[in-house]
Amino acid sequence: MKIGVPKEIKKLEYRVGLTPMHARHYILAGHEVMIQRGAGIGSGFLDEEYEKVGCQLADDIATIYRENAMIIKVKEPLEEEFSLLQPGQILFTFLHLAAAKPLTEALLSRKVIGIAYETITNASHQLPILKPMSEVAGRLAVQEGAKYLEKPFGGRGILLGGITRVEPGHVVVLGANGAAGYNATQIALGMQAKVTALDLRFDHVVDLMKKHPNTLTMLPSNEGNIINALKTADLVISTVLIPGDAAPKLIKKSYLKMMQPGSVIVDVAIDQGGSTETSHVTYHDQPVYEIDGVLHYCVANMPGAVPRTSTIGLNEATLPFGLAIANKGVIQALKDDAHLANGLNTYDGYLTYPPLATLFKKPLKDVASITEAR
Repeated sequence: MKIGVPKEIKKLEYRVGLTPMHARHYILAGHEVMIQRGAGIGSGFLDEEYEKVGCQLADDIATIYRENAMIIKVKEPLEEEFSLLQPGQILFTFLHLAAAKPLTEALLSRKVIGIAYETITNASHQLPILKPMSEVAGRLAVQEGAKYLEKPFGGRGILLGGITRVEPGHVVVLGANGAAGYNATQIALGMQAKVTALDLRFDHVVDLMKKHPNTLTMLPSNEGNIINALKTADLVISTVLIPGDAAPKLIKKSYLKMMQPGSVIVDVAIDQGGSTETSHVTYHDQPVYEIDGVLHYCVANMPGAVPRTSTIGLNEATLPFGLAIANKGVIQALKDDAHLANGLNTYDGYLTYPPLATLFKKPLKDVASITEAR
């Protein structure tokens, strides 16, 4: 199979779909890999490294889309890329279609086979490709939140860990049982902050309670508990996720007036539309804005700030699925692996992921009908 890797064009996105080491796995399996010149530089991978493992280099993004059967990316295509998509082309990347109606329409009209990293599952009912990026985002959320709590950045002037005779800051984590929320909770506790973790279940977070019984409070996620926690929060990290669907708006605009002036919300769920009514996408160069005295950090590609770590972690997760598609062909790969099949979002002009069909009120094409027809 011919595989193309374009340079990411999302603002301040430095990750790349394949590292030279991971591209080599495809080449050793008999596939051709074409990399757009400069695609890996942001993550520290030079064109010469790709050439050394046998990749072809292309001068422009149009060539990448035109000449390859499968496109491996990091972020969703932007409007400038819509016209480059080819009918029947496999697009293997993060899509987050629930928050991207124009992209959804483009994939349907161009009859693209859209396989979304964020809806692929595994036997443990986890999201194996989303997980490493959630780990990065959860850890970064505390790091970035702590920075914007500093007075020069507009925050309350709070040191999360406190000092002798001065109380630590209060961190509230919504969705604490997921990968991003667990990592945010873990890092906040490591910084010696006081943490309130809210979720509907606590399978993973309970181990942290054993280690931090005096600084970690776990509460069921409901409106009353959220409101009470927000009143004393210095930093709120919201990581709530419904796979493939829009994030629920757990923090209403009216709640902001109850919060302390200069407190910070980091909305990790912004990729899926955000979990507060006041969230909108920001970028690394201007990551925060203020509403009702509360700073909002809503960068939609948080892991892009640490691209070397993120790219390697992402490639390790995508490689087995990408190789299966390339080695077997997309239909057989979907037929053989129900978890990969969960990643199929669009096919031949139809939506194939039920939450998206419901959200956009469009016909659903069942994945089984696609695989059984071949």
